[in-house]
Amino acid sequence: MSVVANSNILGQYEAAQTTSTTHKTSLDQDAFLTLLVAQLEHQDPLNPMDDKDMTAQLAQFSSLAELTKINTGITSLVDAQGQDTVLSAVAFIGKGIKADGYSLSKSGDATSTVYYSLGESVSDMQVNIYATDGTLVRTDVIGAKQAGEYQYTWDGKDADGNAMADGTYGVAIVAADTSGAAVLVQSKISGVVTGVVTQNGATMLELADGRTVALSSVSEVVQPAASTSDTTSS
Repeated sequence: MSVVANSNILGQYEAAQTTSTTHKTSLDQDAFLTLLVAQLEHQDPLNPMDDKDMTAQLAQFSSLAELTKINTGITSLVDAQGQDTVLSAVAFIGKGIKADGYSLSKSGDATSTVYYSLGESVSDMQVNIYATDGTLVRTDVIGAKQAGEYQYTWDGKDADGNAMADGTYGVAIVAADTSGAAVLVQSKISGVVTGVVTQNGATMLELADGRTVALSSVSEVVQPAASTSDTTSS
């Protein structure tokens, strides 16, 4: 008769979890009980498991069952919250939004508006437009600005006045204060929401121009801004 030492069943259970990959990624509670029964059937009759050992193994099984229930409950809660977030995001469809971002889009003569705010006066400021490959397309020198809320609309042309192709472009606003020190300028992109998707667990809003923004980055719901060829406005 083969003999199985009275080793810790939970240890065998955990070891099996890390090595079994054929049909399951982890063992379930039935497998735990199977191991326990096997240990009882093949234990050394001269050295049987005592009551304390049995009680300890059953206590471990009880703890495992409770942990499994808790894990299942948490997973269900997270899934439910994710579904609620998506359902809430659907309410944005058809509405204009502002969200933290560094992109703008061009379609024909229309370009999306970029919003930005200055917490202090700046002595110099410029807006850089980049192609998707990182190439600098255009630099608009804005100059001095007082603290406040502003918006920028690109005319869709490069530095030589040539119309650029339709698509998505990057935007970076660079400013300096009166002492010449760099000033952080957070830009906000704008667009009309047409759909909701989930990417890597995050709820994303699809915009009419093909861009996507994270729901968590939305700061304001606004009326869709009419695009113009003006370089700057405030």
